[in-house]
Parts: sequence; C-alpha cells; structure tokens
Amino acid sequence: MTVQSERTLLFVKPDGVMRGLTGEIISRIERKGLLITATKLLRLNKAQAEKFYDIHCGKPFFEALVTHVTSGPILAMVVEGPKAISVVRRLIGKTNPFEAEPGTIRGDFGISITKNIVHASDNLENAEKEIVFFFKKHEILRYKKPTEEKFAF
Repeated sequence: MTVQSERTLLFVKPDGVMRGLTGEIISRIERKGLLITATKLLRLNKAQAEKFYDIHCGKPFFEALVTHVTSGPILAMVVEGPKAISVVRRLIGKTNPFEAEPGTIRGDFGISITKNIVHASDNLENAEKEIVFFFKKHEILRYKKPTEEKFAF
C-alpha cells in the first residue's frame, strides 16, 4: 500500500528566526524524511498578516498574533511527503507550548501561545490555500532523494 504524498505549509515565526532556530527546524523536518520543496525568507506587513490569519479575526488573540508575525522575518516552507500534514503537526506539537510534548518543536522551544516558534497548516484544504498565499506554482520544486531513485547498474 502506497501512501499519498501531501504538501503542507510550515513557517518559522519571527521568534524562531531571531532565536536562530531555523536550522534546527529544517533539520528535524529532513531527519523525519520529508522534503522541503520551497523556501522563502520574508517579512509580512500588517495587511498580509491580517489576511493570512483572517479565520481568527475577532478572537481575543488576533491582534497579538498579527503584531508578533509582523515583528520580524519569517521563513516559509513547503514541506512534502507521505501524510506530510499530520507528520508536521506531530513534529511541531500542540499550539500551547506548555501543553506540547517534550521533543516537539513547540515543546522544546516555544515560550507562549503566540511565540510558539512555528505555524503549520492543519488540514489539506488550509494547506492548499496557505501554500498559494506564499508561493507561486513555479517556485515549488519537484525532486526525489537519491535513495528514492532507481539506478541502472
């Protein structure tokens, strides 16, 4: 039985970028066997952040979230692999870092619900919307790891 490959969006929030955790996060993704098929370092403005997080508009934490995500650069990534969405969600841990398991990104590095190091898509529909928010189709690469290729000897 083959498992369908999925794409998801993951971005390192300003607290993670400014604390120098991008390499650690990328390393965890790669060690899990997932592919990073696109990356982009950028800084969101307020309008972009409000549009990205529009599903949270009106909630008590919305303004703090927008303020935080616009406070510095983020590193956005497209991550691909079998069950990528659920695998990435397990790697990052619960939203609240005080409830996240040790060994997860948020459990190891998060300091508050807002400053929880990363954002990741929570389902296939949101992954598709979030990926196109940051990346054009031609910016996402297709490739295989050398261990996945068939070689003729």
